[in-house]
Amino acid sequence: MVFVKGPGLYSDIGKRARDLLYKDYQGDQKFTLTTYTSNGVIVRETFKLLFKVYKRNLLSWLTRTAITSSGTKKGELFLADVNTQLKNKNITTDVKVDTNSNVYTTITVDEPAPGVKAIFSFVAPDQKSGKVELQYLHEYAGISTSLGLTAKPIVNFSGVAGNHKAAFGTDISFDTATGNFTKMQCRSQFYHYRPNCIFDPSELFCLFPLLMASFNRNDKGQTVTASYFHTISPLTNTAVGAELTHSFSSNENTLTIGTQHSLDPLTSVKARVNNYGRASALIQHEWRPKSLITISGEVDTRAIEKSAKIGLAVALKP
Repeated sequence: MVFVKGPGLYSDIGKRARDLLYKDYQGDQKFTLTTYTSNGVIVRETFKLLFKVYKRNLLSWLTRTAITSSGTKKGELFLADVNTQLKNKNITTDVKVDTNSNVYTTITVDEPAPGVKAIFSFVAPDQKSGKVELQYLHEYAGISTSLGLTAKPIVNFSGVAGNHKAAFGTDISFDTATGNFTKMQCRSQFYHYRPNCIFDPSELFCLFPLLMASFNRNDKGQTVTASYFHTISPLTNTAVGAELTHSFSSNENTLTIGTQHSLDPLTSVKARVNNYGRASALIQHEWRPKSLITISGEVDTRAIEKSAKIGLAVALKP
């Protein structure tokens, strides 16, 4: 493990809580196969089969997934994409093709200058999708700015300043065609470490903040989100998290709480529930290095007679 200094980018604020509450949960079938060649080429084929799952055919569903992962059923949606990644020194090229014949291309240049990353992306055949992004990471700051490659582009700027105790950031988008700000957001995050961590950050328990609290004001101030992440035991990856969102336009509150725990070095479990009575849980097992199988489920506790949603994800890597 490496102790990472700096506040990171704007998207990193509140990420630990979001990952705990939402990452790896799904109600569909997903099969991912990644193969590596000797020259470093990565070919990733991702197949997603979406359909409703009923308790009476759960066993046959699991079997069909394992045998016919690229198959489809009449009246159900099938999505697929093929992703190829090429690496040459500090330049990485990602090309993805989806079922709608869209070609997504992203070229990333790492460290053209100290702390700088340059990203160029576009989608074919959309001629207005081109974008250039520059990122800069410093011990006390993180900056990202992007510019659309059109005659009247959308300009985006996000910046974060802080240290190991607190971070404050903003994210702004300006449409030069209309002369209006299309996005204005701000976030803040606060960390709390065990008392001796400031003096000895190399210790295992100091690599993880004991508490992380973040506050987000999004959609030009129309929604406010507060999140909380608490590391209970780094040794077993045990943590709890919560997120509260208030919408001023609808005057509605959404509260989600969750937890995670590693049963052993290869198996982890997660669970969450929100104030609308939707409860979810998943179990993830690394059955071989970098190859994961994840089974997740969701049930509406206020309508228990309805069928539960079951999701299965299989990621295969050699």
